Amino acid sequence: MGKKKNNNYLVQGTILTAASIIARVIGMIYRIPLTNIIGKEGNSYYSTANEIYTILLLVSSFNIPLAVSKLVSERLNNGEYKNAYRVLRCALKLSIPVGAVFSVITFVFADFIAKDLVHNELAVYGIRILAPALFLMSILGVIRGFFQGHGNMVPTAVSQVIEQLVNAVVSIAGAAAMIGIGASIATKRGNDSYKPAFGAAGATIGTVVSVTIALLFVGVIFVTYIKRYKRKMRRDRTRRRESERKIYRAIIITIVPVVLSSVLYNITTILDQSIFNSVLGSQGYSAEQYNIIWGTYSGEFRVLMNVPLALASCLAPSIVPSLAAAWADKDRRMARQKTGDAIRYTMVITIPCTAGMIALASPIMQLLFSDSTSLVEGITQCGSPMMVLFALSTLTTGVLQGIGKMKIPLMNTVAALVIHLITLYASLKMGGMNIYGVILANTVFSFVVCVLNGIAVKRYLHYRQEILRTFLVPILSSVIMGAAAWGVHTVLAGFIGNFLATMIAICVGAFVYFVLLVRLRGVSPRELASFPKGNTLVAVARKMRLIP
Repeated sequence: MGKKKNNNYLVQGTILTAASIIARVIGMIYRIPLTNIIGKEGNSYYSTANEIYTILLLVSSFNIPLAVSKLVSERLNNGEYKNAYRVLRCALKLSIPVGAVFSVITFVFADFIAKDLVHNELAVYGIRILAPALFLMSILGVIRGFFQGHGNMVPTAVSQVIEQLVNAVVSIAGAAAMIGIGASIATKRGNDSYKPAFGAAGATIGTVVSVTIALLFVGVIFVTYIKRYKRKMRRDRTRRRESERKIYRAIIITIVPVVLSSVLYNITTILDQSIFNSVLGSQGYSAEQYNIIWGTYSGEFRVLMNVPLALASCLAPSIVPSLAAAWADKDRRMARQKTGDAIRYTMVITIPCTAGMIALASPIMQLLFSDSTSLVEGITQCGSPMMVLFALSTLTTGVLQGIGKMKIPLMNTVAALVIHLITLYASLKMGGMNIYGVILANTVFSFVVCVLNGIAVKRYLHYRQEILRTFLVPILSSVIMGAAAWGVHTVLAGFIGNFLATMIAICVGAFVYFVLLVRLRGVSPRELASFPKGNTLVAVARKMRLIP
């Protein structure tokens, strides 16, 4: 029973990861027809609006799930069901008005944000449409956090998939409808950029509608579950009853460092675009030219990169409640085991994804976005390595938050951001590296966070990072996998076309990686079983005589 409980965080993390990967695959797929509708310039406006929305969401309510999850988990670990419910009530009382205020502020100051902050004036329409979603997410985030605090990631996972499905359909329909309006306005005002700008704004309608549907779905589950939960509350004999003031203080103390750290971590994209647009504008590029370059980077490469990054972004919040419980119980050994498993799990997935994207950069981008330009190939090949660093830095941030060291990731992110901005400006202004300067700066940023977080994890957990199975075996297996995939595609592409050649190359690469990883003992049968369809993978490995 204890072993089952100890491994539950990885099982729940796997559920949330699988759902998030499905959601991000859907998100990537719908961006293909969306890009065909709004173009690369429209992608720039759409990405800008979504990045602004993400930053404001982080400040207003996006980190509420983590705080609620941590505080609820700590109280449930002590059998304090009534106090855990009070955390939920206080979180709702706090997040709803904050979400409402941010929605209003975003709508009113959208023009200032687009024009003066990110130097992308026509993104204003998408930013305004997204404003109501901030309020809706303030409620949705609290309920998701409550379930996550119980170690139950299923409501969050299922609602994310539903949210993305609805978003995909409505975004495409909204873009198609609004781009016609934009074309009419473009003709009247003599500016062709209004057409993709309105198309991008139409696409953001999908976010608002999808969040509404997700909230309704989670709300129904919550109403059903809370009846059963109240029976547990009646059996709660805990004498200590926390005051609302104490809970508010605990939420704020928990969330402020996390919010600041997350904002600094995610604001890099907004700062990158603002500096990128400003510097390229001073170098003689037109707004249309630098928006097309940025649209390629943000609307194609980063959309693809976000699929494997879903692993770290889901394991981080799923590991927080279990680490908080282990830390509260002073079980450092268990905390180290959870940390090691999560890091290995993340590296085993993200390292081969990086190698695959480098080896098949052009074929994959042709397959997904019908883009065979040298620009998108170069961006993908140069940018893919930072995916591993971002995954590791996100996960180690979650580890530090789980053991209550909220300020450490914040300080580490501040240091990394300073180095990032210096690198970015120097590479753009003096190095003339164009979009590759953005990639370099982001790689440096994530590397610095990884190093500093790693030092802190070692210090507080006395954690010693295992190198061979976590990094070296996956890297070696991935290099061979990438070579095999590239060779297969090169041989087949001239005979059967890019689509079939790419799909076969990916399948061959995955098979080669799986065989090498298991054969070289990169994962144990226990770890392999924790993967999605893990028992099937173990059975296959045994039939192939890869494991006893």
